[in-house]
Amino acid sequence: MVNSKKTNWLVILGLFILCVIPIAAGIYRLVQLSTGAINADNQRFFNAPIPVILHILSMCIFGPIGALQFAPSLRGKNKWHRYSGQVIFVSGIISALSGLYMAHFYILPKTDGTILYIERLIVGVAMLISLILGYKAIKDKNIKSHSEWMLRGYAIGMGAGTQVVTNLPWILLIGQPNTFERAILMGLGWGINIIIAELIIYRNNYKRKLAFT
Repeated sequence: MVNSKKTNWLVILGLFILCVIPIAAGIYRLVQLSTGAINADNQRFFNAPIPVILHILSMCIFGPIGALQFAPSLRGKNKWHRYSGQVIFVSGIISALSGLYMAHFYILPKTDGTILYIERLIVGVAMLISLILGYKAIKDKNIKSHSEWMLRGYAIGMGAGTQVVTNLPWILLIGQPNTFERAILMGLGWGINIIIAELIIYRNNYKRKLAFT
């Protein structure tokens, strides 16, 4: 029991750490917007600031509060899990929609390319579907399905954190990736999270199966 609780909090700590760099980068972007520090890399954000502001603020909520959903000790206390889950759902939907808007309507750097554009559309839609199905499942009182779909949505949403892990070693050891390499590294970030989420779901289902045999 002690080891299980320790593991849960280590997972939560790891997720908080995963949130740090994307949140810091988002705050830096907001500072740029507020001070008018325009350059070639951020001109698109000044041209249409609302989507990026919504995206950053929603992810600042979605990431950390979502991490706390993994704490069993908080789930049954003062309906915290329910109300925080509603906040996560709304912030996740805003994050996904604003991300899709930016991917499609912003004039993105040439280093992003068509492959990364398609990846962003796929994961954005997948995140939306996962969160909506998770919401529907809890309305139907299907807790198992709710947990699984929300986990998938959270995993996709946290892709930005994992992309730091996949991109940084490449940049430090090899240099800035080209268009194709960047698409692979970014896709790997989302892919790792999705695989981990599916492994957790498979493990939980396997444990349930053993419990009933």
